[in-house]
Parts: sequence; structure tokens; C-alpha cells
Amino acid sequence: MSDESKPVSVLPQSDCWNLLSSVTLGRLVTSVDGQPEIFPVNFVVQRRTVLFRTAEGTKLVSAAINHNVLFEADDHNVAEGWSVVVKGVAKILHDDDELAEAERGQLLPWTSTTKQHYVRIRPLTVTGRRFIFGPGLVH
Repeated sequence: MSDESKPVSVLPQSDCWNLLSSVTLGRLVTSVDGQPEIFPVNFVVQRRTVLFRTAEGTKLVSAAINHNVLFEADDHNVAEGWSVVVKGVAKILHDDDELAEAERGQLLPWTSTTKQHYVRIRPLTVTGRRFIFGPGLVH
């Protein structure tokens, strides 16, 4: 069975980055007070890292304290879907050069709240799966 006809296939890392670059909404998974939390964030891919903006609050504090995070994005149409997970280290950007580079990413907030803080996730691992939709098999 070719990869194109398998109901689930593992994606090479280059495909994962291309797919991540094709969408703008993902989910940050972290820990808050010892409990898992998930936050929707709009993002861009910049130099094979994930970059997002946030305001003061839980996401920012969590990224500062926990460093180790998961990030997931996905998409689908009527025939297929995909999911990419980035395990990485989150860092709040402070350095002028880092901030200037982040600004070049043209990441605009989706809401009217002030989101002055940039967070970059440097990947430790990147994994992805493609799903071909169709009738399920019953055994």
C-alpha cells in the first residue's frame, strides 16, 4: 500500500514545517499550577521555529515558568487532514535583535487586546501525521 493510500501516514519533518507554514491558528499546551492547559494562539513559522504573541497573563507566565511546551496545529478538507506536533522550549523574547526579527514575521494579533510579548518555541522534536478519510473497516 503506497503512503498516499494509507489511512494514516507519518510525515517527514520538511512536510511538517510546510504544513505549519500554511496555517495561522494552533494550540499551545503547557502546565498551569501543575495542571495541563491548552491555549489557542495565532502564530507564524520563522526559521523553523514557532512564533506567537501574547498579552500579560496565564500564557505568558506559563511560557516563562515551564519552558517545555507542546504546540499543535492541524487542518483538513473533505478528503484528508493532517496534524503536526512540536515539542519544544518556549522563550519570551527580550533582546533587541530577537524582537526585531520577530517584528519581521508580521504576526498581527487577532483580537483588539495589546499583545506586546513575543514567545518563540524552539523545537526539540517535530512530528506529523496525514489522515486519508474514508469508510472505516470493521473486523
